[in-house]
Amino acid sequence: MAYDIVKFTSRFVAEAREHLANLNSGLIELEKRPDDGGVLDAVFRSAHTIKGSSRMLRLTPITDVAHRLEDALGALRERRIGHTRSLADLLFLSIDAISAMVERVAVGEKIVQDHTPLREALAQAAAGAQPQPPADADRGPSRPGAAAPEPAHRAGGDAARIAGETIRVTTHKLDDLIRLMGEVVSQQHKLKQRVHDLGTLERSAKRQVEQLRRLGPGAELERARSLHAGLKELLAITRQDKTLQDALTAEFQEKALQLRMVPVALVFDPLPRFARDLAASLGKEVDFVVDGGEIELDKKMVEQLGDPLQHLLRNALDHGIEAPQERLRAGKPRRGRVCLSARQEGGSILVELRDDGAGVPLPLVREQALARKMFDAETLHGMDDAALVDLIFQPGFSTSRLITDISGRGVGMDVVKRNIVEDLKGSITISTREGRGSAFAIRLPLTLAIMRILLVGARGRVFGIAAHYVTEMLKVPADEVIAVVTRRALRLHEEFIPIVDLAALLVGAAPVRLPEEQLLVIIVGVGSERVGFVVDAIPDEEELVIKSLPDLLAGVRLVSGVTVSGRNEVVPILNVPAVLEAARAAAAAAQAPAAAGERGREIAVLVVDDSVNTREIERDILEAYGYRVTIAGDGVEALEKAAAAAFDLVITDVEMPRLNGFVLTERLRADPAYRDVPIIIVTSREKEEDRRRGIEVGASAYIVKGAFEQSTLVETVQNLVGKADWP
Repeated sequence: MAYDIVKFTSRFVAEAREHLANLNSGLIELEKRPDDGGVLDAVFRSAHTIKGSSRMLRLTPITDVAHRLEDALGALRERRIGHTRSLADLLFLSIDAISAMVERVAVGEKIVQDHTPLREALAQAAAGAQPQPPADADRGPSRPGAAAPEPAHRAGGDAARIAGETIRVTTHKLDDLIRLMGEVVSQQHKLKQRVHDLGTLERSAKRQVEQLRRLGPGAELERARSLHAGLKELLAITRQDKTLQDALTAEFQEKALQLRMVPVALVFDPLPRFARDLAASLGKEVDFVVDGGEIELDKKMVEQLGDPLQHLLRNALDHGIEAPQERLRAGKPRRGRVCLSARQEGGSILVELRDDGAGVPLPLVREQALARKMFDAETLHGMDDAALVDLIFQPGFSTSRLITDISGRGVGMDVVKRNIVEDLKGSITISTREGRGSAFAIRLPLTLAIMRILLVGARGRVFGIAAHYVTEMLKVPADEVIAVVTRRALRLHEEFIPIVDLAALLVGAAPVRLPEEQLLVIIVGVGSERVGFVVDAIPDEEELVIKSLPDLLAGVRLVSGVTVSGRNEVVPILNVPAVLEAARAAAAAAQAPAAAGERGREIAVLVVDDSVNTREIERDILEAYGYRVTIAGDGVEALEKAAAAAFDLVITDVEMPRLNGFVLTERLRADPAYRDVPIIIVTSREKEEDRRRGIEVGASAYIVKGAFEQSTLVETVQNLVGKADWP
């Protein structure tokens, strides 16, 4: 009886892809632990399985290469040959060759490649000769910038696994199901609105009955009672139906979304091989560590995550990790370390790429920004580290002095940010320490099909904010808001949070608010930045279907999509990172006229606080009064900046990582250059022993944040160092 060759071929392809992935990861582990018998056994079995399976299907070219690969791995496992870099390169070439042939089989093409030189090189290696990779061998996608014909090394490759009773469903059918699920959820929100409207009608009928009862019995009263009773019964039945429908819709939504959820390992797994080959081409030694590959994301998002991660990894290896000798001179281990991780935090996924390299060269960033005339020298000098680092996301920006095929062209980082923010509705932030490395943090929603949205009202309009951006909602008295030059701030959890009226920013005119009025504030966060949006109302919070903007509205940056409310109203979904950027731009534009003109006597102030918002608030206040302000994120950074430049005044927080304010003050006082420089401690510590501690270490003034006012800070500064003269 004839057998179905197509069915067996598809199974072979799926199985071969899995074994090729195991071979890739196993050989990378062998470079770290060449004598690990368990890893050697695993890669040998994978090569053996590919050889046997391909032989059964008469895929002779695959069988021949897999056979020679098995021989070489067997010799390595039996200690007849030793593990070397050249042997590893040859083994990886063999995997690439097999992978390319498997992909031809997958699409029904004939295998035409001649791998005779590769087979001969593997045979020589197995016999103990020095491996000589064929000169014309194709290294496949592990070569930076090369095409990727085989998914063994391609981010977002095939996840198909044939195990047990499974069927294959085409992607477009799955997308149709998700789309249908979204419409069902949307209709459910409309049903909720209908129940609300019916409840309003029932209450109105009840009030009419009460009014007629006061007029006495009559036919009109009886008709009203009958109508109210009918409405009440209908409302009860509809509520029961809605409750059941809610449960069914929620289960349908969960099950449907799970069908399109795949592990981020599909993106993560090819990257160790990519990192290994790229590091080798750069003459660097790197340990690449992956964690959290089991975390699941929407398949549509995973497919779009591969390119940004590969670009970030390329930058980490090229710009971040130093050459071995350079690392040794800096007192670091010879081998660099890059860590890629994923974890779930609430309703979002956090993907981090960290390296222990040189960090982003901030002086070079400032130099390049000045050369490209992005800002003037004074503006760049006043920028904090976070703002400077963010410049690398500008189109065409690069800190590489040499343009190569790997980097230096200024192409990519702006695309990375656009992909993360606009396509994946997420955010990306950078933290860096000179000489210690950098970290890129990408925060993403679990799915793009349906998102939990907070609906807010602003000047008669309703807007949506993705719930994963929202950290708090609160009401505060208007008189608790601190006026800071051209903007306002709120003290929350011992931190100053800038607040902006959403109606003023989006609609163009803020509503009139009375001094005694309670302000409704939504605290949103993107990375380490937090801002409070003042809104008029919060009508609801729902899981809603998000629809993309039409092409003609693609340039509307403040809106990332739309949804439809239960009343069939179109609700814009705010692009929160873009809204925060617009708020910063508005504040800077309002402050520019106040800061214009030549300054007379210039007084340099160093502001030290680990809270981005707090140090920005203090800087805004001081710069508005003519002081030149430099900021630092903690005590260690402050010491570095104090050593590099002379300051007339230091303002510091107490609670900070690495080095707190008390120790910072002590160390500054031990430096002859700062023995007599005024130091102000601004902290939330109110106890008398803390005040005494501040005096003991040499503080000139002690301001408690709880009683903080703009005038208090300015008066204290002016008393200690005088006024900064204005023309």
